[in-house]
Amino acid sequence: MVNKVEISFFRRCLAVILAIATAVSLSACNPSTMLREENRVPQVIVSELSDPGTFNPITYTTGGVGRILDLTYANLTFYNPITKDISPALAESWEVSEDGLKFVFTLREGLKWSDGQPMSADDVVFTFNELIFNEEIPTGSRDVLRIGQNKELPKVRQIDDLRVEFILPEPFAPFLLNTAGVIILPAHILRPTIEQKDEQGRLKFLSTWGTDTPVEEIITSGPYKLKEYVPSQRIVFEKNPYYWEKDEQGNQLPYIDRVTMAIVESSPTATIQFRSGSLDGLGISPQYFSLLKREEKRGNFTIYNAGPVYGTTFFFFNLNQGSREGKPLVDPIKSGWFNNLKFRQAVAYGVDRQRMLNNIYRGLGQLQNSHISFQSPFYNENVRVYDYNPEKAKQLLLEAGFKYNDAGELLDDRSNRVIFTLNTNAGNVIREAMGTQIAQDLDKIGIKVDFVPVAWNSLIDRLDSVEFECALLGFGGSNEPNTGANLWSVDGNVHMFNQKTNPGRKPIEGRVIADWEQKVSDLYIQGAQELDFEKRKAIYDRAQEIVAEQLPFIYLVNPFAMGAVRNNIEPIQFIAPGSGILSRAFWNIEHLRDTSFDAPIEE
Repeated sequence: MVNKVEISFFRRCLAVILAIATAVSLSACNPSTMLREENRVPQVIVSELSDPGTFNPITYTTGGVGRILDLTYANLTFYNPITKDISPALAESWEVSEDGLKFVFTLREGLKWSDGQPMSADDVVFTFNELIFNEEIPTGSRDVLRIGQNKELPKVRQIDDLRVEFILPEPFAPFLLNTAGVIILPAHILRPTIEQKDEQGRLKFLSTWGTDTPVEEIITSGPYKLKEYVPSQRIVFEKNPYYWEKDEQGNQLPYIDRVTMAIVESSPTATIQFRSGSLDGLGISPQYFSLLKREEKRGNFTIYNAGPVYGTTFFFFNLNQGSREGKPLVDPIKSGWFNNLKFRQAVAYGVDRQRMLNNIYRGLGQLQNSHISFQSPFYNENVRVYDYNPEKAKQLLLEAGFKYNDAGELLDDRSNRVIFTLNTNAGNVIREAMGTQIAQDLDKIGIKVDFVPVAWNSLIDRLDSVEFECALLGFGGSNEPNTGANLWSVDGNVHMFNQKTNPGRKPIEGRVIADWEQKVSDLYIQGAQELDFEKRKAIYDRAQEIVAEQLPFIYLVNPFAMGAVRNNIEPIQFIAPGSGILSRAFWNIEHLRDTSFDAPIEE
């Protein structure tokens, strides 16, 4: 007779055998291994959890496309995350008037697009006036450039082939930083797409540069251009022969010839591929930190820890009370729960964030209580905190009119069982574990959570359609609060908890803006108007206090920014801002080298 100990031993042995077999098979036949073995050139291979939804730099929402843009496009200026300075990029210089209302940027001479066509001030004016400022095009870049109570946009005009003038209606503290985030796009390619509409009356631009576009038709300005896209397998980038930047010796950058994003739809598989040598960089999930740390020397890589990430992880309810074609976006019964402040606060008290930090993050992070990044000088340490307190949660629910049945299940005042669906992106192991714990924790206060991970692009579509109940996500962040204006403006492109109708969607009727919601939106306008740091901080402190009280988002854990990089890629300056290994380890990829191709020193 086989006893339990023997069965346990057999299962452990089988798990080891399967893990070894999986690692061998993945290292032998995965696309990144094959790419490494053929056409050996200086290169970097990383992984991405999902395919991009589009290659359009303006209409993308979030996710892996952002990492693609870091490789393929340039901006007027560049924010250096190490020095915290704004440096020249496409613009070699700029001048600011004494009153701070006029900015004149001068482009470098000889700039070209990846198709060899010249770049000029016309491209800059086209990008801002015809794309970013075009209300028919959904983009968060427009929201962060709105100025004042009237939400005016800067006036942009071409002075000559190399100079562009921006005129502001009033002082705007984050102007230089926010313009540094705007990608300049080619007018000679894209202008026709805003002059034509499809059968539904939508600009042709909105369907331009989708993932079905031949890669050679996507024109770039950054260090790389697209070479190949194979859905569910890889995206390959090659050097842009017309990239403007050179090193001190006059050599054209980048040094590394090729970058490959292997589409690997789960973190465990990506970790196995990194350990097998198929990947050059990997964002480290906490559960793999100890394992990889032991292999650091043997695997010829270095683990970097930049401290708490910039940004937040949270879950949130759909607070939109509107309807589309007579059908409520959210079941009115559930909408009543979600829009009840005591319900949201009870849910916040009902989630054991410390257990989440200890178990899921292995202690490699800290609890996040505000929507502004912990490292930002505008972070408010004194906001309301929701430490785990299930009894407090139950008390708030009873005060809000809910009740419990004999089975301990939570019912509303009409005896409806309190149950909702929580979505996150499938394949993200950390978020899947967080969602599972949230469901477990809330079950202890009588709330049933149907946790359903879905494919990333499906999740984005649900959020964009505003037809969801609850979602678990993360946002990036920065030192400047105004980079979140598109989230906190009531008309913002990603005002996700109470989203307006986005272009291309049927209109929403009956959307309600809460007083506190409008107040936060107004505070963000005031914060951008104020130039004095202490006064700005007081404004953003108040905004954080309101958000912490009202809980449109329930903030969870702020993990450490960790990654592993092969030692042949150098020099690495690992940073906390951004998301993914490309943003944190390879943010300055044009200056990095693959030293395995360095010529040997002769004796």
